[in-house]
Amino acid sequence: MFLSTLFFALANVFVKEISHLPAMEVVLFRCLFGTAFSLYGLKKANADWKGSNRTQLFLRGFFGTAALFCFFVTVQNIPLASAMTIQYLSPIFTSIIAIFMLKESVRPMQWIFYAIAFAGVLFIGQVDLRVSPLYLALGIFSAFGSGMAYNLVRNLKEKEHPLTVVLHFQLVGLIAGGVFTIFNWQTPAATDWIYLLLIGITSQLGQIFLTNALQKEKAASVSIIIYSGLIYGISIGWIFYGEGQTIYSLFGMFLVVFGVILSLLYNKRRISAAALEVTKG
Repeated sequence: MFLSTLFFALANVFVKEISHLPAMEVVLFRCLFGTAFSLYGLKKANADWKGSNRTQLFLRGFFGTAALFCFFVTVQNIPLASAMTIQYLSPIFTSIIAIFMLKESVRPMQWIFYAIAFAGVLFIGQVDLRVSPLYLALGIFSAFGSGMAYNLVRNLKEKEHPLTVVLHFQLVGLIAGGVFTIFNWQTPAATDWIYLLLIGITSQLGQIFLTNALQKEKAASVSIIIYSGLIYGISIGWIFYGEGQTIYSLFGMFLVVFGVILSLLYNKRRISAAALEVTKG
């Protein structure tokens, strides 16, 4: 899981290195590599790439692409650590959306934890002048889009092959990015092509290590380690981009991570308690 967060952090760095390229063009190449990997995996698994739940697959791709685009825009325009912190709201949106989409419940205590996390994001937006209201809103929408995509993935569980779900996300991004770049193409320089390749490779490696971690350990146990990525973000942003952090912005980041982790731990404890009651019964 630590390797996963490292490779995802490196992918974010490479996105920032090509901030002069349109974010949707970066999405295009990111999804191009993802499409190739997914098609190869589906061919080896002899699985159907089209799927049968077309509407849900499209919506998963739409919200995933929108989230990826908005996240890339924030990474390119605000401090790396701040962009990553705002994206950490996605588990909260996942839980809230699941109330309506999957009929799951959220306990009153969890709403308090969610409020702490949202307060942290708003705090960052107030104290860090490098985070404009526009990019703050785009970052929050990115987290919302990720929450929608995650719920659609969960709803498609047992209905579609996992790689089919991944492929439709990549295909929507590929098509949307292709249409955009027809009218806004900016030819990458020689070094830009290297960074685009590295984005595809590191993103795929991050996904592989994430999948392996989730297969070998409970999701609630390993998901907390995702937030170690913020350490990478703060360190890399400071060393390579001179993105210093004030005590106030660090406090805002702490509130976000603190609120989300408390929610994860509370939910894990609640599930364990429910399982124990069933065993006793």
